[in-house]
Amino acid sequence: MGCIGSKPRLGGSFASHEQLARETHFSIDEVYALEELFKDLSNRLHKDGLIHKDEFALALFKLQGKDNLFVDRVFKTFDSKHNDVVDFEEFVRALSVFHPKAPLNEKADFAFDIYDLKDTRVIERDEVKRLLTALLQDNPAIDLTDAEINEIVDQTFEEADLAGDGIISREEWHTLVINSPDVIGYMTLPVLDQVTMLYPSFIFNSRRKYDKSRRGDASFAGSFAGSFAGKPSASLHLKPGEHSFDAIPQQKPVETA
Repeated sequence: MGCIGSKPRLGGSFASHEQLARETHFSIDEVYALEELFKDLSNRLHKDGLIHKDEFALALFKLQGKDNLFVDRVFKTFDSKHNDVVDFEEFVRALSVFHPKAPLNEKADFAFDIYDLKDTRVIERDEVKRLLTALLQDNPAIDLTDAEINEIVDQTFEEADLAGDGIISREEWHTLVINSPDVIGYMTLPVLDQVTMLYPSFIFNSRRKYDKSRRGDASFAGSFAGSFAGKPSASLHLKPGEHSFDAIPQQKPVETA
């Protein structure tokens, strides 16, 4: 048990922040800002510095005590070490795919793995229907009948199943995504471009080394100029449901003396 008033910690072992910045689409400052977000998420229920599936579902999907196939699939894709928890490195690497700078092929592969429920390297009709049903079950604003869901699945396969063999291969999926990028529009989270403004307290991280050569870096100087002035970017005003991070409380901008 942690002591009362103790600072949130990071659990597990992970690559350095510098290495994560080199190998993902995040800047070094964004990685440190993500650490603040991660410490918040990973210490909500279990307080062990690791994100468990129930914390993942609560923070990103507003689900508590409820099973959901879509949450299970996304969590499994984040959990690249297959140990039923997500550590900081896994968190950063997975979120990198959702970064606006991430190429379309990375996003397509990640989405394909979510749909491939049976891990057969193809997407089958029943997999699409099961996942679509799971997405809709916690969205009362959309009430589709079973016949309407089947029609959506039919339309998807009519467009994507180029070989006409009743399955969607990874290559066919990529073709679909290239022709219709909106089909994986949920794979881009604009908020990740503003993470340093949402979690500005990263500048107080004692392990963070300030490099003077980065003074002109927009991810550092530009975003903090607006944050300190109390003028957050217009892109932060996202509509509820526009991205899964609308459930995450934003930190208040750091006040300067």
